[in-house]
This record gives sequence, structure tokens and C-alpha cells, in this order.
Amino acid sequence: MRKITVSTVTAAALLAAAATAHAGSLGRPCTAAPPTDWLPLEQLQAKIEAQGYKVQKAKLKNACGELYTIDKSGSRVELFVDPTSGKIVGQL
Repeated sequence: MRKITVSTVTAAALLAAAATAHAGSLGRPCTAAPPTDWLPLEQLQAKIEAQGYKVQKAKLKNACGELYTIDKSGSRVELFVDPTSGKIVGQL
């Protein structure tokens, strides 16, 4: 009986980790537009900061802008941004 419980807990932990990894990358690109149509990273940061976020780190990955920010309430928020428009398409 104990082996079943341990196996169940282990499986649940692995599924949670996989779900978190999937959510972290959104599992899909933020745009299908070619990189030549993307805004420079500095402009993406400026657009997000204009919305009240403080950007700590930013990068472009898998056709998404990934910005690690502090929101208005002081909480850490990872934002996923369409690199063509600066629109927030997801957050963690």
C-alpha cells in the first residue's frame, strides 16, 4: 500500500513539473511573424514599463518576448509578450 502512495505522489509531482514547464514557455510562439518584423527588445521593455511594470530582465525566446518584471503591487511576474506589438499574451 505504501508503494502505491509513493508512486502516486511521485507521478503527481512529475505532472506538476511538466505543467509548469509548459506554462513557462506558453507551449507555443507568441507570433508567426518573421524576426524582421519584431520590435527591438528595448522597445518591448519600454511598452511594458509604460503599463506600470518594472522590467528586471528581458529576452526573446521561441518567438516570444520573455520579461521578468515587478508589478505595481511589488510581486514578481513573468510576462510573455508578442514581439511585433508589445501586447502581453500571457503571464506567470
